[in-house]
Amino acid sequence: MDKWKDTKNVNKKVAKWKLTTLLLLVLFVFVILLISIVLSDGIAYLFIKARILPPLTEKRFPMVLIFLLLVSLFIGTVLAIFAGSHFLRPLHDLVAATKEVAEGNFNIKVPVNGPNEINRLAISFNEMTTELAGIEKIHSDFIRNVSHEFKTPIVSISGFARRLKKSTLTEQQREEYLDIIIAETERLTRMSSNVMLLSNLENTENPIEKSAYYLDEQIRKSILLLEPQLEKKRLNLEISLKTMKITANEEMMNHVWINLLENAVKFSPEGATIHVILRTKGNYAYISISDKGIGMDEEVKKHIFDKFYQGDDSRVTEGNGLGLSLVKRILLLCDGKITVESAPGKGSCFTVFLPING
Repeated sequence: MDKWKDTKNVNKKVAKWKLTTLLLLVLFVFVILLISIVLSDGIAYLFIKARILPPLTEKRFPMVLIFLLLVSLFIGTVLAIFAGSHFLRPLHDLVAATKEVAEGNFNIKVPVNGPNEINRLAISFNEMTTELAGIEKIHSDFIRNVSHEFKTPIVSISGFARRLKKSTLTEQQREEYLDIIIAETERLTRMSSNVMLLSNLENTENPIEKSAYYLDEQIRKSILLLEPQLEKKRLNLEISLKTMKITANEEMMNHVWINLLENAVKFSPEGATIHVILRTKGNYAYISISDKGIGMDEEVKKHIFDKFYQGDDSRVTEGNGLGLSLVKRILLLCDGKITVESAPGKGSCFTVFLPING
């Protein structure tokens, strides 16, 4: 119903603009005719007064009428050329700008002047080029970042594979290099999966499938999956999970908890404590995952959910900058949201809000 109303309103506006344009064109032609008639009459009167033309009589009326028509035609043509050129200049600018856009120049702008309809067209055109320029920048940045992120582990794998060919290596060195190659291969696999998943999520327009399930159980299972990493860094967990059933896409939400918990593990010092809390606030499930890791400054927090963004050099080897972008997109599709509180050296706290009834 809302879409039908919007379409109806747009059609009314278009009809109104067409009527306004038609009235302006009629007025334009009328003014030119009026000016040409007045001027031709004035010239004829002056010529008769100066005896260049004979006095107006019944016999000479056709001659004077032809003279008036010729003068009126000449004046009307001249006025139409100058006025039309001024009137159509914005359209010529738009045509030229459109050719620039077709050639890939999205930074072109047209001046906003002329009749109201031309103004609206120019404003819409400028808004379009701004959007296209933004999309092109995102596209270019995405390709550049993907190329860079894929290149780093590939170069690393290639380098350590070459080293393995040396016969002078000890068994310990071989094991170390093989572990690095395996880790970088897994990193490439995760990156490929994340790029594909994020691309699919960003281009989906259909409502996602939702089902009822226990959120506390899902979070516990995610923690169990990360148990080897927790033990490796001797991390402690303080968990307070309220039994809660929500309606969401269970498979997608798995990515959210895994990414947030992995980040907490990665950036926590050895022996630190990670807090995981699940509560309710109104009709929302409230989930916070906090650590005592390296934390983030305001600039990093501003961009933390951008694709491929990594706040400092210490994060470059820890991930690929796609995890939090995935988290934000999934939560958007599930009608949820995420906030972050952090300070350098004081750790980070990510808080997720999810509607309980989907």
